Amino acid sequence: MKQYIQINPADNVAVALVDLPAGTVAEIAGEHVSLIEDIPAGHKFALETLAPGTEVIKYGSRIGAASCLIPRGGWVNETNIHTCLEGIQDYVYNPVSFDNRQRPAEQRTFMGYRRSDGSVGIRNEIWVISTVGCVNGVAEKLAGLLREETGGEGVDAIRAFTHNYGCSQLGDDHENTRKILRNMVLHPNAGAVLVVGLGCENNRPEAFREMLGDYDHSRIRLMVCQDVDDEIAHGMGQLREMYAIAKKGMRTPVPLSALRVGLKCGGSDGLSGITANPLLGVFSDRLVASGGTTVLTEVPEMFGAETILMNRCATKELFEKTVAMINGFKDYFIRQGQPVYENPSPGNKAGGISTLEEKSLGCTQKAGSSVVRDVLAYGDRITCPGLNLLSAPGNDLVAATALAAAGCQMVLFTTGRGTPFGTFVPTLKVSTNSSLYRRKPQWMDFNAGTLVETDNIDCLCDRFMELVCQVASGKSTCNELRADAGFAIFKTGVTL
Repeated sequence: MKQYIQINPADNVAVALVDLPAGTVAEIAGEHVSLIEDIPAGHKFALETLAPGTEVIKYGSRIGAASCLIPRGGWVNETNIHTCLEGIQDYVYNPVSFDNRQRPAEQRTFMGYRRSDGSVGIRNEIWVISTVGCVNGVAEKLAGLLREETGGEGVDAIRAFTHNYGCSQLGDDHENTRKILRNMVLHPNAGAVLVVGLGCENNRPEAFREMLGDYDHSRIRLMVCQDVDDEIAHGMGQLREMYAIAKKGMRTPVPLSALRVGLKCGGSDGLSGITANPLLGVFSDRLVASGGTTVLTEVPEMFGAETILMNRCATKELFEKTVAMINGFKDYFIRQGQPVYENPSPGNKAGGISTLEEKSLGCTQKAGSSVVRDVLAYGDRITCPGLNLLSAPGNDLVAATALAAAGCQMVLFTTGRGTPFGTFVPTLKVSTNSSLYRRKPQWMDFNAGTLVETDNIDCLCDRFMELVCQVASGKSTCNELRADAGFAIFKTGVTL
């Protein structure tokens, strides 16, 4: 196993892949660098003396500048480098040229559920969704009773999805709630959805029904609790009918082009940009070449690497939408009186990430090298295959929810620290390091840590693609086995 790596020949730092004690001599590009202090795994050490103000280069790009003298062989971390990022910026479109040779399409299918509206699901679940927090108890009671009555036989799961919103909200918050709930109700991973409303909420049931458009009335039904005498008896009557319909759902072969996958990272460490995120980038390029769709979000974690994405936009219009998305999020921070670059998190720093530029350059590798085909606002649904960018914050559950609500049938989630969470679609966890994978088998679905041990990225991606297809065909992810499934809505304003 390698002990350290210089990611790009232009880098003036290298990354320890294992804990390196002081006195270790690293040979990089024919030079010998003696470490003058202990370097934890995932962290950086200087390949040359870095004077105050010297740019620190990793991934071939600037990740900050030295805030004090860092000697050759010294530990480079958040205590001795600082961000070079600024606030709202002007950007210039410098589109990159792409190799016109089409990557070969993957000759794969998965076993999915074709819905009447032409969409494809990878699960056949029954969902009970509340339109407002006042009826959360009703939704949970109904889902629990149906599970007890049927044992869930013939469907993949019976779940209640509840939240605290839907009333006493104004402006964007109100619309965000409505859009996310609408997108959940229409999601193809649900074979049947019972929407439970109260009747007097801001998210009025009749207006929400109109928002659903031309939907399948046998698969999606609404109940307004104030309009029925016994909401439990009425709701169970509806659910029994819907359960009988959902049970008839059958998996059939579906081409890979029907797969829509969200790309997300959380609890990142110094190996995220070396193992798991590049793996997802290769996967994304393969899926896109096969006609499928991948979606990248976490806008604040694009800061510092945004021009890479901007210059991969297919058109000037998409470039301008990306600029508006980036600067819009910066303005959101400024309006709230918060520092734009208050990132990375304590866990990120402990794992070896020192600045937001470093985090972003690692984060955006999940998007591979494909052309950006569309840019989605929060609450938008996917309309264009290929690589999409989606406006949402970096918070794990908020961002993963936004990806699922956009129409992704699953979310791929890379992490170096580990997390048990999952959103309302299968959330496949990819470990950046082998230690985490071994310690937390109940959380982690795939180990990308072998990329710095024994595997090359193409062989590893072959195995990963096979796992993704298995999950799309019904294999449960760890979060599903543990019933860790939830959602969170982005809130920016006041509550009445």
